[in-house]
Amino acid sequence: MAKNVRFGGIADRDAVENAMPYEARGNARTIYEFLSQTADRFPDRPAVSFQLLSGPRDHATTLSWRDLRERVTETTNLLRKLGIGPTDTVAYLLPNTIETPVVLLAGMTAGIVNPINPLLEAEHIAGILRATNAKVLVTLKAFPKTDVAQKAAQAVAMAPNVQHVLEVDLNRHLTGLKKFIVPLIRPKIPTRHQAKVQDFEAAVSAQNHNRLDFDDPKQDRVAAYFHTGGTTGLPKVAQHKYSGMIYNGFLGGTLLFDENDVLICPLPLFHVFAAYPILMSCIASGAHMVMPTPAGYRGEGVFDNFWKLIERWQVSFLITVPTAVSALVQRPVDADVSSLRTAISGSAPLPVELYNRFKAATGVEIAEGYGLTEATCLVSCNPVDGVKKVGSVGLPLPYTHVRILRTDGAGGFTECGTDEVGEICVGNPGVFEGSTYTEADKNHDLFAEGRFLRTGDLGRIDADGYLWITGRAKDLIIRGGHNIDPAEIEDALLSHPAVAFVGAIGQPDAFAGELPCAYIELVAGATVTEAELMDHARSHIHERAAVPKYLEILPELPKTAVGKIFKPDLRKLAIRRVYDQTLEGTGASVAAVVEDKKRGLVAKITRAEGTDDAAVAARLGEFTRPWDWA
Repeated sequence: MAKNVRFGGIADRDAVENAMPYEARGNARTIYEFLSQTADRFPDRPAVSFQLLSGPRDHATTLSWRDLRERVTETTNLLRKLGIGPTDTVAYLLPNTIETPVVLLAGMTAGIVNPINPLLEAEHIAGILRATNAKVLVTLKAFPKTDVAQKAAQAVAMAPNVQHVLEVDLNRHLTGLKKFIVPLIRPKIPTRHQAKVQDFEAAVSAQNHNRLDFDDPKQDRVAAYFHTGGTTGLPKVAQHKYSGMIYNGFLGGTLLFDENDVLICPLPLFHVFAAYPILMSCIASGAHMVMPTPAGYRGEGVFDNFWKLIERWQVSFLITVPTAVSALVQRPVDADVSSLRTAISGSAPLPVELYNRFKAATGVEIAEGYGLTEATCLVSCNPVDGVKKVGSVGLPLPYTHVRILRTDGAGGFTECGTDEVGEICVGNPGVFEGSTYTEADKNHDLFAEGRFLRTGDLGRIDADGYLWITGRAKDLIIRGGHNIDPAEIEDALLSHPAVAFVGAIGQPDAFAGELPCAYIELVAGATVTEAELMDHARSHIHERAAVPKYLEILPELPKTAVGKIFKPDLRKLAIRRVYDQTLEGTGASVAAVVEDKKRGLVAKITRAEGTDDAAVAARLGEFTRPWDWA
């Protein structure tokens, strides 16, 4: 399934579709079969590499495709012995380590795997473990400078359904003196749960690594649960089938990568972007995936060493998000990066100015794409070998049908014309029709015409077939690719007796894309300061990322005729405030923020005498929101 076509535009995309129906392509039916095909083709080629530390000469662990299959085989056999069958859940609370892709693939081979974000608070982790009825949790053994093991112990105490805990010890990836010091300074964690705790390495190594100890029926099934990004304690859990995962791999293996490619992926494997478009594409193509440090882009020294890591591994594809691009362009390119062909960016909109700076610094273009957890990820991507319309999310991928629809209010839908904004609706092999979420009631009204997933995103398709996202019908705040549900912010602030109404939105941010922001209307006659309300928010919002970065009391919040808070007006206020602060000293300011049918909210900028137009363009180019001269 290695790359065999050029992805230069619609003609190349259509050629893949027209060659045969997707069902006729004879792709693998299970993940284990998928992995085994690649291990048979490229047994000795590198599959995954991991560095615990970020230096370009630091120790690294590499598994070949043969090694990876053996590790997945023995881990799967262990999970089956621990009671994980096809309908049982094994969760993992792990940063990126060499064990993480092993656990991901083994979990979905033995049963249903449930990756959990280790940055969440313990209560939230416990809520997910209960919601998925996880029997086994794979997590870290206590280790300096990380609290993952502490959170895991607290969460399991609140999730009695977890019967077994397997601990991955990062110390095995250290060398020299550090390896001897860690056991002496390892934090002691009190255990208040009844689950049986075992060392991952010891338990796995005792199993058969040559073959599965059970039959792996060659049929499609649900094999993963991914919690969607909101921060509330009751998560939505999306379920993914083998067929959707393998479809994501097929796209990468057909259009993008072959066995000679090296992908550096500092994105977490608890997120669909790394798990499916990247890991599954590597399996499909035989490409090599490199993971620098457990925390990826957030790891100590990663940004400072990044260009040297590109040189070390001879990376051809950089997997990134806009916040990381923003940090990278601030570092001089201090290494030979001539191996780099393309950067692929997702998770959040990419500012035009960032694209231009990255290209100027590296000579490499960024191909921006679009996907979502509910569709097993991939929907569209700018052509790697063709025209990239910066600001768009590219062309719908082969066998993906994107429609822009508008509801008629009576359960029917109207197709939007070229450049007309409506809701983005998607049909492809990654969409689990009718059953996206584990809870049936959450699937109500989720599909247009019974099969097109309603994404909740607003967008348009231009005359060339490129997809543009213009807004979000579902109001999520996207902070650096991390989704924040405004409801948690609003509920927390509404618990204060002086607060009558709250509107939480994402305000523009040059680094994170958006930061949470809250506007408040007080109860008549109430007195409270913004500082007091901010303290209240910090103590009642469970996740640090969701705490508002700005909070303002207004005499009255804008409302619709039926009394619902009208958030577009709040977004206009925030855009004006942030852009005016950004433009201080340039002589320019925001004259108005207006709604544009194609582009969403657009800031209109007015000049004063002596305005530095270039400075204005450079400063506002850091943001994803569009602007024009007034």
